[in-house]
Amino acid sequence: MWAKIEKKLGTFLICYFNVKKIGFAEREGFEPPEAFTSTVFKTAAIDHSATSPPQKYTYFIPFFFYTIFFYNYNILIYLQVICNCFISFYMTTITPIFRTLFLIIIAILLFSCEPKPPKDSFKTTPYELQIPKYFPTHLNIPTDNPLTVEGIELGRHLFYEERLCGYLGNDPDLMMGCATCHLQSNNFSVGMNHPRFPNGKTFGLAGDSTPHNTMSLMNLVFNREGYMWNGLIHESNPNYTQRNLEDIVLMTILAPHEMNSTPEKTVYALKQNPKYPPLFIKAFGTEEITIERVQKAIAQFIRTLVSGNSKFDRYLRKEEKLSDAEMRGFILFSTEEGADCFHCHGGDGTPLFTTNLFYNNALSTFHTDPHDRYAVTGNQFDIGAYRAPSLRNIMVSAPYMHDGRFKTIDEVLEFYNFGLQQSPHVHPLMHKVEQGGAYLTPPQIEDLKTFLNTLSDNEFLSNPKFAKP
Repeated sequence: MWAKIEKKLGTFLICYFNVKKIGFAEREGFEPPEAFTSTVFKTAAIDHSATSPPQKYTYFIPFFFYTIFFYNYNILIYLQVICNCFISFYMTTITPIFRTLFLIIIAILLFSCEPKPPKDSFKTTPYELQIPKYFPTHLNIPTDNPLTVEGIELGRHLFYEERLCGYLGNDPDLMMGCATCHLQSNNFSVGMNHPRFPNGKTFGLAGDSTPHNTMSLMNLVFNREGYMWNGLIHESNPNYTQRNLEDIVLMTILAPHEMNSTPEKTVYALKQNPKYPPLFIKAFGTEEITIERVQKAIAQFIRTLVSGNSKFDRYLRKEEKLSDAEMRGFILFSTEEGADCFHCHGGDGTPLFTTNLFYNNALSTFHTDPHDRYAVTGNQFDIGAYRAPSLRNIMVSAPYMHDGRFKTIDEVLEFYNFGLQQSPHVHPLMHKVEQGGAYLTPPQIEDLKTFLNTLSDNEFLSNPKFAKP
């Protein structure tokens, strides 16, 4: 009778721990030892009818080894010799009733103190970026910083964090974060109506003026040609600290004409705010705050700033019609006979309304800026050249040009109409430079401006997902 009980109990324990063993092996990423699947073990576990002592009561053998494997695979090899010696004693000297009782006691102990399964590995929620119709699908997202729901939310908080500069005092003039200069209502640029920077002239915490006008942060995820006015930040840059949006975050913290701080000050300031450890845990698995994580989170948030629902977008999607004046302005925009804007700023075939390339647009005769495109490439052709900004939300993106010289869209249109200046470095696509401008009539200028208004995306400019938490 005891032999039958031993057989049934042993069979149950073998099956149970075999399942546990397989699950453990899958979790830990390795296969069980060959001994666990060998013919000897299978035979020993099944053949209870054999009369020889070595096989008559052998349920303890696989059970014992499986148990060791389940609880600590690393010590299995070391215990094999000891186990073999114990099994020899177990087989030849202990009666069936005591062997059965021994199995029952071992089973009770193991079930009562079975270790908790390891916690699931840290996981984040992938964020699926909604790409507007007709937009490029080749995105500028590095493989080591994919978009996640948790990372973007942390990045939003950090983007609007006024103590990102590392300042812990209470003087608002000594606080600075990304949103200090990049206002959502102004297309994430500085704007003309900024209370801290009158007329859009920005300066850093050290008092130094920024070299160039603040660019919009809109639709940067589609730009693979280089960030900033001169395209310095590009994946081909030999300086590995100047290749992507993540690098711009750190550059902004360090630059005297911006936050004029250090990574250590930034991290220390963030650690003083109790809201951040839980956000870092959700985004990165631990509450540790590092400058690398700060860079990644802010870059993730910026990559979600996609604008693609203006009236013109709805026109392209055949959801809305343009008025007669808007259509006339669109034709002027898209033709060389008209305003000839499309070469640098695209159109229905380039819905970003920028090629993201670099042009000398006949703005000046002499070029002395040490931060133009030539400073990056060393190519004489690039003297006085700058990235063509997107015209999306252009009506709220003043001041205009790399140096912010034009304060209104009317000043910009006047320049392109009859203010172009010839020089050896003007881009060949500036077809109107020979005559000094497009020379549109006042009604045509109004039509062109009316069309530019269709590029405003009010949903983007007020989207709560992009606003301060």
